[in-house]
Amino acid sequence: MLRADLHIHTCYSMDCSTSLEALFRRCQQRGITCIAITDHGTCAGGLRAREIAPFQVVVSQEVLTKEGEILGFFLEKDIPTGLTAREAVARIREQGGVVGVPHPFDQMARSSLGPEQIEALLPEIQVVEGFNARSLRPQDQVMDFGRSHGLALSAGSDAHSLWEVGNAYIDMPPFSTPQQFVASLSKGTIGGHHTPLWVHGVSAWEHLLLRLKGKKSGKTSA
Repeated sequence: MLRADLHIHTCYSMDCSTSLEALFRRCQQRGITCIAITDHGTCAGGLRAREIAPFQVVVSQEVLTKEGEILGFFLEKDIPTGLTAREAVARIREQGGVVGVPHPFDQMARSSLGPEQIEALLPEIQVVEGFNARSLRPQDQVMDFGRSHGLALSAGSDAHSLWEVGNAYIDMPPFSTPQQFVASLSKGTIGGHHTPLWVHGVSAWEHLLLRLKGKKSGKTSA
């Protein structure tokens, strides 16, 4: 079985300074054997990580659309920011990727898709994040929603710092293809714990510091 954290940010995101090498070491310390790097606005970090990581990496991206954020798994090139949700979904599917919804219905996360947007996209969605360690939404409600609509459930720490890595995870059978990934998620077991609320303040502060340093999303090397 793999222990996968399927929502992790790195220094390729505009609000995170975690290097790939430090991330790999932290994953090994926490027993994480598979990750999805889901940087904001770019899959460059995931592409680089796939080349050098000592374990399996799913190249992914957290895409900010006009309606909210969408996760694209198994990508090879960036999905532009600012598309409609439906356009972003189409771009992900064109690459043969898997469409997921991060932190669904989380009213505290302003970038979350709302119920109406998710309902409209249901025919194209394959995965919903059953447990996001940073989300305040009750886990049971999200998991019940996913199961009732025949969606695979994922889990991720949404880590923007090293100590968050592995706070949420899913133990799942090995996979190679996008189709196997979805099937494997459906057989997985979700675990972990919520990250304290104050971490959002830390992230906001780091985002400000990185902006002051002139960092651009997707332009920072590992």
